[in-house]
Amino acid sequence: MKKDVQDILDQLKVTAELEEVIVKDGHAMVTLRVDPKQGPKLEDMRQAVERAIDQKLDFEKVSVVLTAESKAKISDQEVLARPLAEGIKNIIAIGSGKGGVGKSTVAANLAVSMAQQGHKIGLVDADIYGPSQHRMMGLSGVRVQGTGDRRLTPLDAHGLKFISMGSLTDEDAPTIWRGPMVQTAVIQFFRDVVWGDVDTLIVDLPPGTGDVQMTMAQKIPLTGAIIVSTPQDIALIDARKAINMFKKMDVPILGLIENMSLHTCSNCGHTEEIFGHGGAEAEAKRLDISFLGALPLDINIRMQADAGDPIVLNDTALAEKFDRIISAFNSSREL
Repeated sequence: MKKDVQDILDQLKVTAELEEVIVKDGHAMVTLRVDPKQGPKLEDMRQAVERAIDQKLDFEKVSVVLTAESKAKISDQEVLARPLAEGIKNIIAIGSGKGGVGKSTVAANLAVSMAQQGHKIGLVDADIYGPSQHRMMGLSGVRVQGTGDRRLTPLDAHGLKFISMGSLTDEDAPTIWRGPMVQTAVIQFFRDVVWGDVDTLIVDLPPGTGDVQMTMAQKIPLTGAIIVSTPQDIALIDARKAINMFKKMDVPILGLIENMSLHTCSNCGHTEEIFGHGGAEAEAKRLDISFLGALPLDINIRMQADAGDPIVLNDTALAEKFDRIISAFNSSREL
């Protein structure tokens, strides 16, 4: 297989050295060693190699990673023996029972706000099928770089470090993986990423109560989980499922956030409860868990997320709302 990939490199006249080709469950991971000074300029080459391998060889998925260091003699056994999240003090999962409640946007702004307060934050986008943090962090199209010892270097944005499947694959490429591959990818984000001096990881979970959530609860030393929900009954039904899942797996519930709580018209100033108001707070009280605060339905939050410039960096009033949520969390648990 390595010879087939090398033949493609030769046809494309690529001078980068082929370090390794790993094939697992139909997914080909190809590592090319390049001059570190040229690395940032070689994205077009990397994409061309990825396309050519995908077209000419029979793989379900192809990922090409550039590394600027020589390959170390690291065995599979040594990789698997690495500790999970070494040196990380807190791992906080941000979950929801269903999609569409703004969980990823909340996670991104909480992470950036915490970094602005001086915490050393890492952000893990654990939504393998639908990653979005690479765009919210403003680094669409920027690839994670590999190291010589089979690790990944996280990207830097807005004062924090982050890793996302969206920074390992093309944004429009679907991830067609079965459960075991997804679980392995999630574990690698904690075992094989060089987090450096990060002391707190914020983990943006996919919606629901599936493979990723179970892997996180069973394999990763979670500090606890924060649940995001909109106020209406339909969303709260699924939020309760997420809460009960974490409880059954002995993961502490750190609190509940009500998102899209109120909407204020930018033209007339009228405030309307589009999804209701206070439902999550009432649910938190009923379940005897902390209510961390409410966030509005605001077009600027959405626009800034799409632009890769989180709202907490630009809007003082909205930044204060996120800060109050962090303060409510800190009042019950020291970071």
